[in-house]
Amino acid sequence: MKAIELFQKRCVFSFEVFPPKPTTPIEQIYHTIGELKSLSPDFISVTYGAGGSTPGSSTTDICANIQNQHGILSIAHLPCINDTKEGIAEKLRLFKENGIENILALRGDRNPNIEPTNAFAHASDLVAFIREQGDFDICGACYPEGHPEAQDLVTDIRNLKLKVDAGVSHLITQLFLRNKSFYQFREKLAIAGVNVPIEAGIMPVTNKNSIERMVSLCGASIPSRLSRLLARYSDDPQSLKAAGLEYAIEQILDLIANGVDGIHLYTMNNADVAKYIMDAILDELP
Repeated sequence: MKAIELFQKRCVFSFEVFPPKPTTPIEQIYHTIGELKSLSPDFISVTYGAGGSTPGSSTTDICANIQNQHGILSIAHLPCINDTKEGIAEKLRLFKENGIENILALRGDRNPNIEPTNAFAHASDLVAFIREQGDFDICGACYPEGHPEAQDLVTDIRNLKLKVDAGVSHLITQLFLRNKSFYQFREKLAIAGVNVPIEAGIMPVTNKNSIERMVSLCGASIPSRLSRLLARYSDDPQSLKAAGLEYAIEQILDLIANGVDGIHLYTMNNADVAKYIMDAILDELP
């Protein structure tokens, strides 16, 4: 099944998980996936991981487990910045072999210790290449406040349109903490002629250091209200987590009320957080 088909009827709910570190038993992520299954997600995306020394922990393995063992649609993340065309072609072959037909095509983050291969200058080049290799449904990433490396938001949206025109059927946003930024971004995309479904990526604030690190990486801004919460509970992790979860719930309910195409929850492999949020959302939905 192609993920784009999910958006034809209702608001989509999905989760992101990541492969465990080589020192973490693979059973841990499979246990988490089993717990997430009880929440009936429309799909689960899996970030890129080569697997290291832990058998069965690659993105392909985990996506195949999600689909074959749990009957849930999976989307495999595929970055290209440090890969070759031959390497990408081999990964696509493995995806096909394992019944994975949905891909999140990414340029990927720059690693100062690794020289990019320059096989794909932009994610749009990867999207076009994937289109040539088979019948995959291709999702793309977007940044409501602009990609950190973009000259400005107008330029970023122009590049995003190139990616959609190359074959992206739907988009998932990087985390954002101010819904107004998402609504403004959505309007700008419509004006630019980008009319594909856009899932809102939500990362619950459960830890001060982790959210500050993620914000610095993706360029999202921290609203004054959330900044006050971070300051107030800087020495009280449990209270900060509780406040952060309530903040995420409010964000999601407001997004749903304003016609968002979908909610993509960055779970950080924490099923309990996902359960808490989904239970609260279901209680409030009409």
